[in-house]
Amino acid sequence: MITRFAPSPTGPLHLGHAYSAMLAHDMAKASGGRFLLRIEDIDQSRSRPAWEDQIYQDLTWLGVSWEQPVMRQSDRLDAYRATLDRMWNDGVLYACSCNRADIKAAAFAPQEGVSLGPDGIIYPGTCRNLPNDHTSLPNEAALRLDWSKIPVGAFEAGQAFFEETGEHAGRHVVSLDKLRKQVGDVVLSRRDMGTSYHLSVVLDDAEQGVTHVIRGADLFDATQIHVGLQQVMGLPTPVYHHHRLIRDENGKRLAKRDDARAIAKYRAEGATPADIRRLVGLPPAE
Repeated sequence: MITRFAPSPTGPLHLGHAYSAMLAHDMAKASGGRFLLRIEDIDQSRSRPAWEDQIYQDLTWLGVSWEQPVMRQSDRLDAYRATLDRMWNDGVLYACSCNRADIKAAAFAPQEGVSLGPDGIIYPGTCRNLPNDHTSLPNEAALRLDWSKIPVGAFEAGQAFFEETGEHAGRHVVSLDKLRKQVGDVVLSRRDMGTSYHLSVVLDDAEQGVTHVIRGADLFDATQIHVGLQQVMGLPTPVYHHHRLIRDENGKRLAKRDDARAIAKYRAEGATPADIRRLVGLPPAE
């Protein structure tokens, strides 16, 4: 078993992060496997070295250890670019100049029915069939995957599968037809990043040999996108384990703006790693 924890250095880690990291670490340790750390810093406008240093300090204090070297997404832009180049040459990507306001306006047009998918409003395909005069990968636009250009043969009879061991345990079907109609053409490269979460997480998990993806239940719906991309790119599909979310007293899931629940603050107030494990409902460390 190879698990990973992949935080973004855009703010302090909170109790939800602690639960996810310790759970993935515990599962790998219990199986005699490996635990990896990945820094997801593709959003360079928000990522800060100080927050990355804080991640290392918080995890070490929690008793979480990881293999070296740590993978950093900002070091892998060439790998993302190479994949995008290949997909562009295969004719399955198209340039998109729409912003969020454009997408919302098109989706709410009288003749359109508004549909929501894992990424929010399903992209209405505004740029899908525009003339394309780019002979090579364009740099000034977002790049979307045109699911309609993916042949059914890329999937087994139009379907792929993944195993889930978390809250939705069982074998789940990912349908190419559903990806086309209920997910929409996902962004694989944002104009200011050179990649996107969906592209980088799939490529990074494959590069690190991750066998079990441990993450929050809020990402369960996005798994169909990732499994679909794995099929398109010929990559292995890990086992997924989507765990419960850590919530506040009002039932709202924690976010990085919830500094009151930052791990560093608990530590400064005299809490112990054992206290944190009790707070998030994990058994004592062995």
